[in-house]
Amino acid sequence: MITIINKESLYNLFGINNFSSLEGAIDSIAPSLVEYHLSSFCKYADEVYFNKRDAEQKVSIGDYNLYFDYNENIYLELESSNDELTQSFW
Repeated sequence: MITIINKESLYNLFGINNFSSLEGAIDSIAPSLVEYHLSSFCKYADEVYFNKRDAEQKVSIGDYNLYFDYNENIYLELESSNDELTQSFW
């Protein structure tokens, strides 16, 4: 699932001014807290199409990937595998 997120909200949440500073800010926060905040962006967002070749920068945090494209949009991808869901049934 890929959604577009408001970059100002993301920047304010982590106390940064640009996407390049994001990785450093994330490193100083507990990973579970970062994933909690990122999941809140996915909660009410609609899925959009994003061509990953348009990504200028990428930051990965657990099951989440953040992409910064050449138009200065930020996309959030939640990687989920159906294999993980089906393994619990076996």
